[in-house]
Amino acid sequence: MTVPAPGHTLSFRPATPADIPALLPLIRSAYRGAFPSSSAEADIFAAKRATEATLLTKIAAPDVVVLHVTDAVSPSFAVTAAEVVPLPPLSCCEIARSTGDAGLAHFGLFAVDPARQAGGVGGAVLRYAEELARREWSIRRMEMTVLWMRAGLIAYYERRGYRRTGERREFPYAEFYGGEGLRDDLWFVVLEKEL
Repeated sequence: MTVPAPGHTLSFRPATPADIPALLPLIRSAYRGAFPSSSAEADIFAAKRATEATLLTKIAAPDVVVLHVTDAVSPSFAVTAAEVVPLPPLSCCEIARSTGDAGLAHFGLFAVDPARQAGGVGGAVLRYAEELARREWSIRRMEMTVLWMRAGLIAYYERRGYRRTGERREFPYAEFYGGEGLRDDLWFVVLEKEL
């Protein structure tokens, strides 16, 4: 499906295992890259944000959709003298249906190419994910977790209708992709939006 965003027409589809080699660099550059970004975590974690195995598990899960987002106007492939090479995605995200609450889904693993941030891509992806959850699963509420010290990121989501629930979730140090936190005071703010 294609959706307009300022300066872009985005194409959305569920990710497949074949997309993992393109999605991992996007996720790592958005969360760990050298570009300053609202989602950068390099000052917080020594670990990678995602691995091939964790991404494959998400893509294969029955109650999860990982969205692969590209620019619908630009070609999806670059043709070189030797081969046809897929161009990297602009964005991705995960929508996971709650197992304990049929009206709730979790939004996460949200990454936008750092060179394309602040151009409307993120807002368009978030709106599409909300609509997909509402349409496909009859979701009434979307939640997300954001590290407490990411005030700018929390404000971004609040401007898009998300509200703090007052719930605090502990950071899963032992489970975080085999890496270590560079801080010992990590926890999540829970945000939720009525769809």
